[in-house]
Amino acid sequence: MDSQRVLEIFKEITTIPRESGHEEKIIAYLQDFAKKHSLEHKTDSVGNVLIVKPASPGKENVPTLVLQSHTDMVCEKNAGVDHDFAKDPIKYIIKDGWMIAPDTTLGADCGIGMAAELALLESDDSTGCIECLFTVSEETGLDGAFALSPSFITGKTLINLDSEDEGELFVGCAGGLDTTAEFTYDTEEVPEGRHFVKICVSNASGGHSGDDIDKGKANAVQILARFLYHAICITPERYGELNLCAIDGGNKRNAIAREAWAIIAVEDVDTLIYDYTCFASDVKSEFAAVEPDLEIYAFKTDAVSSMIANKDGWRVITALCAAPHGVLSMSQDIKGLVETSTNLASVKMLENNKIRVGTSQRSAINSARKMAGDKVEACFKLAGAKVRHESEYPGWRPNMNSKILELCKQSYEDLFGYKPVVRAIHAGLECGLFLIKYPDLDMISFGPTLRGVHAPGERLDLNSLDKFVLLLNDVISRIG
Repeated sequence: MDSQRVLEIFKEITTIPRESGHEEKIIAYLQDFAKKHSLEHKTDSVGNVLIVKPASPGKENVPTLVLQSHTDMVCEKNAGVDHDFAKDPIKYIIKDGWMIAPDTTLGADCGIGMAAELALLESDDSTGCIECLFTVSEETGLDGAFALSPSFITGKTLINLDSEDEGELFVGCAGGLDTTAEFTYDTEEVPEGRHFVKICVSNASGGHSGDDIDKGKANAVQILARFLYHAICITPERYGELNLCAIDGGNKRNAIAREAWAIIAVEDVDTLIYDYTCFASDVKSEFAAVEPDLEIYAFKTDAVSSMIANKDGWRVITALCAAPHGVLSMSQDIKGLVETSTNLASVKMLENNKIRVGTSQRSAINSARKMAGDKVEACFKLAGAKVRHESEYPGWRPNMNSKILELCKQSYEDLFGYKPVVRAIHAGLECGLFLIKYPDLDMISFGPTLRGVHAPGERLDLNSLDKFVLLLNDVISRIG
């Protein structure tokens, strides 16, 4: 297996639609790959695929190794970009040693892991038995890992290929929880003499709600709520009369919100736009170091027929402004590791006069994760919303006595002349769930360097891909 072939296969994968929950074509691709290479394979009822590379002659007694990645990708694109993830191939460029999707997510998370498994499966490399596991819908709730049968794999050592920092070996991760709040609101006719203003926050860099939560990135929903709270809840008399008509922001629960907007019905339109312009200047200065491309602007827009009753708009805006977002605590055991966090992910208007707010919480400690979910729940319950928790999954507690960890550390140092960093990650991996199904599993996670994951502009460091493949080859050769 070589890195050039891994990259070629990944380029094929970028042409295949594989949004979470819509993975039929990538599953078929994996099945066809196995048939083409006459490899044993099976698919379970939810779509998890296992392809087996038999032991090479003389390697029959080498312990079976499991390699694992997930088939789905987060599908995010910049506003105004004409791209249909259900049918269009990802448009990427190669520039300055990076493979980049300028206007969408690239899907290297976890497409590059899939590509490495497939390159190994088709290679003539002499190995023990390799079980390549491809799980579905990791990004939206680890559905494949939840549904995995205890007998689906047989290996006792697993390498997860879903990490994003070359030179780092991951031995633990946070667990997660989704918390959803839903408001019901009344509508009113817009009185005569009102003007309509659309206020926008856009072009924030976004990012992974776990791995990037401590980077100080702007949350577009939170920024929008800050202004709306002052305008509608604190100083409404400054603008005569005003009401919230519509609001929208964010998208996926595991991505930091990059864009948000609201439409306001207002009497004194010029004062509102002036105040929003001043607010924009302050906020852009606040985030200048990490969000140089942030855009915050307002403009007059077409009339709408109805507006949200002020009592209900007040409840929604107050809760959005008060809702926690970001790091809640740092690990007391591992320096620099985020222990607990929450992501204010999205706000969406639904049919039947409902507004839904999506959030997600992460922590490696079960009690801390529950506390974070309760904190978010209390905030929205005080504002009269109905709140539910769902899609909870466990963390992966580090095992510093792991045999595969010691083997990978030695391999890395022998290959590159220095020691890798061993750490846990605040993002969620499927490894915690695997331990429930397979309590004796010895696991590690590593991968090439990815940046901007879960956001448009996601990119893969091609130099790190070379090192990742070298390490994976060497580790496999040392097994047994």
